Amino acid sequence: MSDQKRLFLVDAYALIFRGYYAFIKNPRINSKGIDTSAIMGFMNSLLDVIKREKPDHLAVCFDKGGSTDRVEMFEAYKANRDETPEAIKVAVPYIQNILQAMHIPIMVKEGYEADDVIGTLSKQAEKQGYQTYMVTPDKDFAQLVSENIFMYRPKSFGGGYETWGIEEVKKKFEVENPLQVIDFLGMMGDSSDNIPGLPGVGEKTAKKFIAQYGSMEGLLENTHELKGKMKEKVEANKELGLLSKKLATIMLDVPVEFDEHDFEMSEPNIEKVTEIFQDLEFRNLLTNFLKTFSANTEAAKESPSPSKASDTKTETIKEPTSAGAGQFSLFGGGDETQSESTASYTRKTAETTSHFYQSVASGMATKLFVKKLMQQTSVCFDTETTDLNPLAAELVGIAFSWETGKGFYLPFPEDKSEAQKLIEELRPFFESENIEKIGQNLKYDIKVLAKYNIAVKGKLFDTMLAHYLINPDMRHNMDVLAETYLNYSPISIETLIGKKGKNQLSMRQVPLEKQTEYAVEDADITLQLKEHFEKELGEASTQKLFDEIEIPLLRVLSAMELEGINLDKAFLNSLSDALTNDIKTLESKIYEAAGEEFNIASPKQLGVILFEKLKLVDKPKKTKTGQYATSEDILSYLAKDHDIIQNILDFRGLSKLKSTYIDALPLQVDPVSHRVHTDYMQTVAATGRLSSNNPNLQNIPIRTERGRQVRKAFIPRNDDYILLAADYSQIELRVIAALSEEETMINAFKNGEDIHASTASKVFNVPINEVTREQRSNAKTVNFGIIYGVSAFGLSNQTNLSRSEAKELIDTYYETYPKLKNYISQQVDFARDHGYVQTVLGRRRYLKDINSRNAVVRGAAERNAVNAPIQGSAADIIKIAMINIYKKLESGDFKTKMLLQVHDELVFDVYKPELDSIKTLVKTEMENAYQLAVPLDVDLGTGNNWLEAH
Repeated sequence: MSDQKRLFLVDAYALIFRGYYAFIKNPRINSKGIDTSAIMGFMNSLLDVIKREKPDHLAVCFDKGGSTDRVEMFEAYKANRDETPEAIKVAVPYIQNILQAMHIPIMVKEGYEADDVIGTLSKQAEKQGYQTYMVTPDKDFAQLVSENIFMYRPKSFGGGYETWGIEEVKKKFEVENPLQVIDFLGMMGDSSDNIPGLPGVGEKTAKKFIAQYGSMEGLLENTHELKGKMKEKVEANKELGLLSKKLATIMLDVPVEFDEHDFEMSEPNIEKVTEIFQDLEFRNLLTNFLKTFSANTEAAKESPSPSKASDTKTETIKEPTSAGAGQFSLFGGGDETQSESTASYTRKTAETTSHFYQSVASGMATKLFVKKLMQQTSVCFDTETTDLNPLAAELVGIAFSWETGKGFYLPFPEDKSEAQKLIEELRPFFESENIEKIGQNLKYDIKVLAKYNIAVKGKLFDTMLAHYLINPDMRHNMDVLAETYLNYSPISIETLIGKKGKNQLSMRQVPLEKQTEYAVEDADITLQLKEHFEKELGEASTQKLFDEIEIPLLRVLSAMELEGINLDKAFLNSLSDALTNDIKTLESKIYEAAGEEFNIASPKQLGVILFEKLKLVDKPKKTKTGQYATSEDILSYLAKDHDIIQNILDFRGLSKLKSTYIDALPLQVDPVSHRVHTDYMQTVAATGRLSSNNPNLQNIPIRTERGRQVRKAFIPRNDDYILLAADYSQIELRVIAALSEEETMINAFKNGEDIHASTASKVFNVPINEVTREQRSNAKTVNFGIIYGVSAFGLSNQTNLSRSEAKELIDTYYETYPKLKNYISQQVDFARDHGYVQTVLGRRRYLKDINSRNAVVRGAAERNAVNAPIQGSAADIIKIAMINIYKKLESGDFKTKMLLQVHDELVFDVYKPELDSIKTLVKTEMENAYQLAVPLDVDLGTGNNWLEAH
C-alpha cells in the first residue's frame, strides 16, 4: 500500500459550504466588509488534508452550470435549492486564485457536477495504479468506493477525518457491494438534490429492500411480494424509481483526463499566496500556510512559468513550477524560520522598519525626559505590567511615543515604594489637562495607574474604541489593526514570555532591551493607528459619538470597575447547599421516570432514554453526528406534555446556575478589595450595548426563583449604605414608538397606560379594563417580538396560540399600528440603499447581507435593520445617563457610587443620608438623557440586596 501513489480529489463546493456554515453564527468579516468565512473554512480544510496526508497528487474539482444530463432527465433536479449565499459567490474566485498560486489544478467541466468529474478521474487513476481519496462529506460518493478508491470524510465539528473503504460502506449502508449505494439512494430519494425516490420509502425500508432484492430492478420485478399501501405506491411509481436511480448515479465518462504530471504536488508561489492572504487579512491562516509549506525561500521567489496550453475540452487551471524546480519537500527538513520569513515580502516588521526606541535610565535622564514629555500636546503611552488583571497588575514599565518611528521606555523597579517615587515624577504628565493621551484599550491603563493613585486627565483617544465605531463587526486587537491598516506585524508577546502555562515568564524577567523594543513598538503603532482612525471617524460621521459618548463612558466604566460590589459569600454557600438538594431531588424524579440511572448531562445517553426507551417522539431529530438532538429548544417544545422533560430542563437550569454563578462568584472576589469587579466591554456588541465579563453579571437569570436568589448575594458596602436600582421602563418600546411616530402608541405612553394592556385592548377589540391576563400576555409577546421580527411560527411557539391565530394577531397588530409597519419597511429600504442603519446618535450597524439573494440570510439582515436602531438607541440613551450621573456624583462630592449597568438598569451603592438626593438626581438624569416624542420613565427601588432593590 505504501508503494502506491495516492491521489486526493477535493469536492470544492462541499468544503466551501461546510466552511461557510461553520462560521455562520460568527462570520469572519474583514476591514473591507468582505465575509471571508467560506474562504477561510475551505483553506483550513485543504491545508489540514495536506498536512495530515502529505499527498503525492492533488486536484480540486468544481461544478459549473450544473448537470445538463440530469436536468434533461428530470427538470426539477436540484430545483428546490436555495440561492447560493453571496459570501460563497464572492469566495469562489478568491479560492480559485489561491489554488492557482499554490499550483493545484482546478478540474471543472461545463455541464457536469464535481461528483461526475471526481468519479471519472478516480476511475482513470485507479487504472493507472493509484489509490484515490475523495475528500468530501457527501455520502453519494460511497458508490464509487473500490479496493483503490476511498472516501476521505471530514467529521463534524472539526473532529478530523474518517476513511471509508469497501467494508465501511458495506456496514454504513448495509449493502453487499458499494454499487448498491446507487439503488439505496434511488429508493429513498434525496431532498437536497430533489431526487424523488419511491414514495413512502425511507432509510430503513430502503436498506430492507436492498437486503431482500439486491437492487432497484430486483425490487420492481418482485412487487407482488409487497403488501398493502407499500405495494400500491411502489408499483405506481416504478418509472420514478428507475429515474431516481439514474439521477443518483455518478457519471464516469466526463471528458476530463487524469494527467499524472499535472496533478503532482509541486512548490506553491509563496509570494503570491502571501499577497492574497494579506489582502484577505488572514493572519493566522498565513502562518499556517507558511508552516505547512516549508519551501526554500529562494525557490519561492522564482516566478512560475506561464501555464501550459490546456486541453480545450476541459478547463484545467494549473501553473506548473519553473523548469528544474521539481517536486518540493513538503514536510521534511524545512527550516521553519525560512518559511516564516516569507511573510516579509510585503508585511513590515520592526526588523525591516527604521525606528529609534530608547530606554530611559533613572535619575537625571528621567528628569530630562519628563521635561521633554511636558512640552508635547499629544502623546501615546502604553503600560507594561505583570498581570492581565489590572487590579492584580504591577507596573514593569511605561512606553511613550509622540512621533512615528520614535519612542521611549521607562522601566519600573520591583520595589513598590521606589516604583511609587518614579510614577510621582510622571504625575504632572498624566494629570495635565492640556496633553492628549492616546492608547489602545486605555481603560486597562487607567485602572493600573489608579492603583498608584494616578488619575489620567486631559483629552483621550482610544484606538480600540475608534475602530469599534468605524467597523464594529471586525476584531479590534492591536495586532490585527496594525496588519490591516498599517501592513505591519508587531512583535509577538509570546516571543518574549513564551506560551501560556506554568513555564510562561513574567514581563519582569524579560531583558530590558527586548522590553523596550516590544513596549515602544506598541506605543508607536498605536500612535500611527490614531492618525489613521481620526480621518475615518470623520468619514463615518461618528466623531461626535466617539468624543461625547464612548470616551467619556470609558472613564465612567473605569471607576465602576475599580469600585466593584460587595458579595454575601455566606448566603451563596447556603444557596449552593439548597441547590444541591434541589438537583438531587430532580435526579431522583428523572431516574424514576426513566426506569434507570444514567448521566443526565450526557446528550447521547439522554437521547437514548427519551427517544429509544421512552419513545416520546415518533420521528426524533438527530444531529449531524447521528445523536438524538436534545437541545433546549427541542426539549422546551415537549416539556408541556412530558414531566420528565420539564424536570430535565429544570435540572440543566439549576446545574448551570450553580456552576456559573453560585459556586463561581465567591472565587471571583478580589483578595484585596474583598469585592467582585466585573469588566465592562465597550467593543463587543455591534449594537452598542455593553457586555459584562469576569463575572458576567448581565446574564444572571431572573425569570426563575432560584435565578433571582443570586441577586440577593449582592449587598451594600456596609450598614451605612443601601442599594438603589434604577430601571428604564419598556425603553425599547418607547424608542420604537417615537422613531415610528405611531401616535396611538405614543399617546398610550403619554397617558401612563399599561402598554401591553393598551395593545391588547386594541388588537382584541375589548375595553382596557376587560383585557384578560392571557390577552395581555399575548400582546406583550407581540410588542417585544415585533422588535425582533417575530413570525407567526415564532409567536405560536411562545404562546398558546395556533399558527393561524398567531398570524391573525400579527396582522391585526399592524392594522392597529400602521405607522409602525411603515417604519419597519423604511428601515429595511434605508439599509438596502446605504448598507447600514443607525441609532438616534448616529451609531451605525453595517448589514452586508441586506441585499443577499439567499432568503434566510437576507431575512436575518432585515430583522437587524429593525432591531439594531432600537436596541442601539436604548444603549446610547443609558450611556448618556451614566455619563451625566457620574459627573454629578463627582462634582457633588457624593459618597454614593454607581456600581453596575445591566441592560436598562443601573445599580448604585447609596450612602443613606444621600438617598433622597440621589433618587432625584438619578431619576432626573435618566429620564432626561435624551428627548424623544415619548417620555422616558424610570422605576426606582431600594433594598439591602440587589433583589430587594430590583
